[in-house]
Amino acid sequence: MKVLITGGTGYLGTELVKLLTKNASITEIVVYDNLGRNNFNLFLGHKMENHAKVKLVIGDILDSRLLKRQLKGVSVVYHLAANVTTPFSNTDPHFFEQVNHWGTAELVYAIEESEVSKVVYTSSTSVYGASKQLVSEDSIPNPRTFYGISKMRGEEHIMRLNDRLDTYILRCGNVYGYSRSMRFDAVINKFVFEANFNRRISINGKGNQSRSFIHIDKITRILNDIIFSQVPSGTYNIVGKNLAVLDIVDVLKEIYPDLEFSFVNQHLSLREIKVDPHSKLDAFLTIPHDGDLKNDLINFKERFSF
Repeated sequence: MKVLITGGTGYLGTELVKLLTKNASITEIVVYDNLGRNNFNLFLGHKMENHAKVKLVIGDILDSRLLKRQLKGVSVVYHLAANVTTPFSNTDPHFFEQVNHWGTAELVYAIEESEVSKVVYTSSTSVYGASKQLVSEDSIPNPRTFYGISKMRGEEHIMRLNDRLDTYILRCGNVYGYSRSMRFDAVINKFVFEANFNRRISINGKGNQSRSFIHIDKITRILNDIIFSQVPSGTYNIVGKNLAVLDIVDVLKEIYPDLEFSFVNQHLSLREIKVDPHSKLDAFLTIPHDGDLKNDLINFKERFSF
C-alpha cells in the first residue's frame, strides 16, 4: 500500500509518519509538504524504522500538476496540511482560505483523476463554532472564526468524493502532547512550556472557557487504524476530554507548585465549545483509552532538555 501525507512534516504529520513506517502493510510513504513552517525535525536526530520507504516531495498544496504526479499508485491520502494559526487570524481570512479551502479543492481535483481508494481529512471541532451545550456529530456546524469557516469549506470539497471512494472527515479537538515537530501555540503545549521555563503563565479572559482536547498519541493511533478497519465513510468527532482553562492550570500547579499565573482581559467573555467524547467511530474502532491529564503533562515535561 502506498500512502501520501500532505503536511507530513508538521506537528501531527511527524508522529504519523513515524508510526506508519512500522506498518508492514505500507510499502511507501510520500511526505508532501512545502516546508512553509521551516520545521525540519522530521529529518533530524533519529532513524525511523524502515525509513527507506519514506520519500519527501517538497510541494505546495495549490500545485495541482505536482499533486497529480505524486498521486500515481497511491491508495490512501491523509490530508493534514493546513494553516492553523496566525497573529492576524481575526483580520486575514485569505491566509486560511488559500490552503484550508482552496488547497483542499485542488487536492480533491487531483484525487478525482487518480486511483486513490481512501481519503482521511483532519478537520476541526472549530466548525461547530461556540456552544454552551455538548455538541456531537449530529450538531449543525456554525463556525465563528475564519479558520473554522475554511475547515468547513474543506470538508465540503472532501464530501464530493463520497460516491467514488472511502472518505473520513475527522473533526479533531485541540491537539496536545509531545511531537518532534512541536507546536507551542496550542494552549496546553504553550502553558507547559511557560510553566517549565518561566514558572508563570498568562490566562486570557476569566479562565472558565472550555475547549475539547485530544492527545497526539491517541489521534495518531486512530489515523493509523482507520485505513485498515471497516469504517463507513462519514464525519466523526475525535475528542479525548473537555477542559476549562482553569482545569489545566490546576493540574499544572500540582506539577509545578511554585507556578504563578495572571489574568489578561478578564472582562472578555471568550468563546467556548464542549464536544461529546463518545463518537460514532467507537462502534468501528478500538479507541485508545484517554489518559490522565496529569500523567500526560508529566510525560511531556520529561521531554524538555532542562
